[in-house]
Amino acid sequence: MAKHFYRASAADFMKIPGSPVAYWALTGELTAFESGTQLEDLAPTRKGMVTARNSLYVRDWHEVSLSKSGLNYYCSREKAKKSGKKWFSYLKGGGFRRWYGNKYDVINWEDDGYLLQTTRHPSEDRVWATNFNLEYIFQPNINWGAVTSSRFSARASSGGELFDAGGSACFPDDKDYFLVLAFLNSKVTGVLLQTLNPTLNFQAGNISSLPLIQFKERVEIEENAKKAIENAKEDWDSFETSWHFTKNPLLSSKEHSKTIELSYAESQRRCKYLINSLHHIEEVNDGLFIEAYNLQDVVNQNTPMDEITLTCNPHYRYGGKRSEEELETLLRCDTFKELVSYAIGCMMGRYSLDKPGLILASQGETLQDYLEQIPSPSFASDENAIVPLTDQEWFPDDATNRFREFVRVVWGDEHLQENLDFVAESLCVHAIKPKRGESALDTIRRYLSTQFYKDHLRTYKKRPIYWLFSSGKQKAFECLVYLHRYNESTLARMRTEYVIPLSAKLNAYAEKLEQDKDASTSTAETKRLEKEVATLHKQQIELAEFDEKLRHYADQRISLDLDDGVKVNYGKFGDLLAEVKAVTGEKPGGQ
Repeated sequence: MAKHFYRASAADFMKIPGSPVAYWALTGELTAFESGTQLEDLAPTRKGMVTARNSLYVRDWHEVSLSKSGLNYYCSREKAKKSGKKWFSYLKGGGFRRWYGNKYDVINWEDDGYLLQTTRHPSEDRVWATNFNLEYIFQPNINWGAVTSSRFSARASSGGELFDAGGSACFPDDKDYFLVLAFLNSKVTGVLLQTLNPTLNFQAGNISSLPLIQFKERVEIEENAKKAIENAKEDWDSFETSWHFTKNPLLSSKEHSKTIELSYAESQRRCKYLINSLHHIEEVNDGLFIEAYNLQDVVNQNTPMDEITLTCNPHYRYGGKRSEEELETLLRCDTFKELVSYAIGCMMGRYSLDKPGLILASQGETLQDYLEQIPSPSFASDENAIVPLTDQEWFPDDATNRFREFVRVVWGDEHLQENLDFVAESLCVHAIKPKRGESALDTIRRYLSTQFYKDHLRTYKKRPIYWLFSSGKQKAFECLVYLHRYNESTLARMRTEYVIPLSAKLNAYAEKLEQDKDASTSTAETKRLEKEVATLHKQQIELAEFDEKLRHYADQRISLDLDDGVKVNYGKFGDLLAEVKAVTGEKPGGQ
């Protein structure tokens, strides 16, 4: 029982803001609360907005038109209003990530948030949304998630954003900015928060009460914080879920390596540098803060690898008690799934090998818009942003053949087969199971046909930008369509350029199989052909039914409004699309 017995003075509790009965508080903490400067005095802390209807006002940034989005460009309400933009970055907190990131969402703040500021509650005499904090929006800030399942983590924002109640923020002056951020990301802050509020719910009031003391190593800590932000931002922007993504990291070396394997090794070297650099920075800063607050007896500066919050760090990304070999396997597989996704983006015109960043990302943009930016592309965008995903090669411009061309353009002809082999091997270490005797291209085709869309839904959190039109369980026909390039004639083109020609090809192939079966003298071969014919007949029936439904929807010339979001728009096509329930929450037809 002795180890659970504490001696504490009521006078000591009075030193802590709010006077909690924190009988475990240490001398170093009490001294800091007594003599330190409350964070509120250096960095006013504010709880964010409550829209009351996020489904109406908030979107994932990739759902809407880039042309209507003001992402980090407008650092004042006046400039944002004059821009005419509708969607602005909206910080909602998110999971455990320090220094930079968790930028997923946008909010409708058109005309200085007119709708949010004027729409009244239907049953009460008040504006429905609350807590606008108008004097702070769009200002540089430090933000965090109010509720987390892990350690407290704070992130830098250079401005141009609004913030949610789930992503509260503080607003230090320029001279204190990096010190405050470093302090909030230190282990000392974790100890102090345990005293103020021993839960995983970090309210603005708790953060504002944190004591910051003065010490001589300030310059070193601030320089470390600046470097930490750089590392975290480079990591965040190396994934296509960032709006500052420029190109896949495997293509980022000044001169592409001759082989994908060498490019992968080079990208891993860069990742390890970022991880080790940030690890060192955090341990140095923690050591300085721990010593300054005299907390050596309760916490040390050693930081576990799974708390280095870079997505390129497999210990953080995957967690759990996995071996180094398991972590490397997962990371290698995901790296090549990301390469395939980037290649699909280049096929769609979202990205280009010839220009960094987003190319076509606004509603209704066409090939002509693409060619105005890139007159002579080394790897051209598809004319209509319709890319077939088929488990057999029926079209020369299907995703598999185009991926092969993508690899050839980037890494050249000399090692093409070796490069395709490495991609296929990488996908087989975790995404799909290897098949004996299968060629690399067939493995890639199988991944695209069976697994790619599941990964795409996961990456984009069930708000996909490439939509999978599917004939059904038999997979007679499937294709991806890029949401931002969809138009009223897309379905008609899909039907005339792919579905109707495929029907003729299946008929011809069925006749050939029947002839081969009749000519076969091998019992085993005959059985194999009979099985293939039976499967093909099922596909023919499925394709005919799909064609009829496709014609019906094509005749309607359905239009989309990206402002409505993926969930609403995805539900307009009945069961022509795959994974309708996963995206919309309802079965096709609203069942």
